[in-house]
Amino acid sequence: MNIIIAENAGFCFGVDRAVKIIYDLVKQNKKVCTLGPVVHNSQVINNMKKSGVLTVALPEEVPKGYTLVIRAHGVSKNLTEKVQKLNINYVDATCPFVSKIHKIVQNDKYDVILIFGNENHPEVDGIIGNCNSKCYVIANSVELEDFIESNEFNKNSKILVVEQTTFNINEWGKCLSILKNSCTNCKIFDTICNTTQNRQIEAMSLAKKSDLAVIIGSKESSNTMKLKNICEKYCRTILIEDAKEISEDILKKAKKICIIAGASTPAYVILEVKRVMEKMLDENNEIDVESSFEEMLEESLKNMDTSSRVKGIVVNVTPSEVYVDIGRKHAGFIPVSELSSDPNAKCEDIVKIGDELDLLILKTNDQDGTMMLSKKKVDNMKGLEEIVNAEKDKTILAGIVSEVVKGGIIVLCKGIKVFIPASLATLSRKEPLEELKGKTVNFRIIEVNKQKRRIVGSIRSVLEEKREKERAEFFEKVQIGDKLKGKVVSFTPYGAFVDFGGVDGMIHISELAWTKVKHPSNILSIGQDVEVMVVDVDKEKGKVALSYKHSQENPWDILKRDYSVGSIIDVTIVGLTDFGAFAKIIPGIDGLIHISQISKDRINHPKDVLSIGDIVKAKITDLDFDNCRVGLSIKEVEQDEEQ
Repeated sequence: MNIIIAENAGFCFGVDRAVKIIYDLVKQNKKVCTLGPVVHNSQVINNMKKSGVLTVALPEEVPKGYTLVIRAHGVSKNLTEKVQKLNINYVDATCPFVSKIHKIVQNDKYDVILIFGNENHPEVDGIIGNCNSKCYVIANSVELEDFIESNEFNKNSKILVVEQTTFNINEWGKCLSILKNSCTNCKIFDTICNTTQNRQIEAMSLAKKSDLAVIIGSKESSNTMKLKNICEKYCRTILIEDAKEISEDILKKAKKICIIAGASTPAYVILEVKRVMEKMLDENNEIDVESSFEEMLEESLKNMDTSSRVKGIVVNVTPSEVYVDIGRKHAGFIPVSELSSDPNAKCEDIVKIGDELDLLILKTNDQDGTMMLSKKKVDNMKGLEEIVNAEKDKTILAGIVSEVVKGGIIVLCKGIKVFIPASLATLSRKEPLEELKGKTVNFRIIEVNKQKRRIVGSIRSVLEEKREKERAEFFEKVQIGDKLKGKVVSFTPYGAFVDFGGVDGMIHISELAWTKVKHPSNILSIGQDVEVMVVDVDKEKGKVALSYKHSQENPWDILKRDYSVGSIIDVTIVGLTDFGAFAKIIPGIDGLIHISQISKDRINHPKDVLSIGDIVKAKITDLDFDNCRVGLSIKEVEQDEEQ
């Protein structure tokens, strides 16, 4: 499989400039908000949200004390004036190419202005808002021909023509030909951005040579959708926003793939898509997980010449490099790729000015007087030694899950990548591995081969040991009558299971409520936090019986407290038999009205005078708390009323 990334993929000049303006303001500890999304890319917007950047739709929504950034698409003249009238502190991050169009259309020497673009796009909306003459938005050559045939068109009018910076160059060629043949008094400004032109030309060229074109960007992005429209004429084309949307089915039968990205797509998203695609299975090939891991580990461990080690003091930190004083005439620097094995690590999070580092010399350039150094490889050497010892001693290590690969996960520990198979990554194979990514996990090393090129760990052994310890402590302390808090984890027809953090207990269906329960799901739900009471413990078998209904007040205690023999109460008929009727007194307690106590007149069957659901007055004639029975009489109530 041959994968090519377009040279013009990713942020254009205008977007890159706007994003840098925002992050520079954030670094200055300023509160920042943007007037609409700064770019059409959800990853960029979400990252900005995490940095505290807000998005507002109108100037009136700008919170007090915030700096407003006008996005790269630009805005209308009226909107800018409103921001100024409201005395809002703002920074204009409009793309210079868009600002150029604004200046052009502000010329009032023309009768009509034609804007070629998408009238619903914010860039076009901003251009319209800067026009000093009557303007029309035209989407394509067909609409242009319709306009020329309409009453709105006068060939003698002075016409000014501009295009949206991301307008389709092929479509613009058609429009230009029509304009030259139809308009004698027309001033045309070619305002399509050079980057857009190059991006579209390259996309067409790559699509012609490929089986599959993968377009990365948002459906809301005008330039991204144009790239998709161009490519799908020549090969199978898909549009995705990030690597999560890539699947093996998409890559089937594709031998040549080109990756093309819109102007709002960050470089790291493009590289992640390529990395994921390279790791996926071709329909005719399989990836050997262990050998793939060996290759990754090989990269971490090779070229470690301890004779080239030096110490350096950090003197400056930038996003891409760290500069160090190594006590030599050469200026030492560490690229971010050689600072840490974590691909997501940032320089400022790892080192600070004044830190002393152990470093390895990678390359010396006497002509420039520089020396490239590596902290990562020194850390790997130290970490490898510790990991080898940990395998012998069965020591528990901690690391961060950096990748989820086919067959398991990669854990970064002391600069070394440790492979943990899926079967050893969790207690249950049902647990998704994706949820572990980015988390710190505890594990043991279970295998290091002789060449130190294959290291395998197990999270499961640590979790099982922890669970066994928790179980032993639990059964040592637990007593009948204890009240415990846990989480409902599963149901069976006969009860519900509750987890107390490594130990499960069961609530029998009869212990869920004082009333009859058909299924546990009628009372509880999976994931619900509950308080239960221990009613039985079998320490030998490791079983705990629980009661949920004991957390509620016993209805027999309520009956004993609030009712007595002779009380006349309203009851609800809930059942009919040959010998009488059952009536609900309070939730959880039914009483029996014997057939002889239903009416003073003789009846053949209770259904002759009663129906289920009837509410009637009855007297409590008997209370047997030992056997949990209550006797009721309707007849005595009627006799009392007659008397």
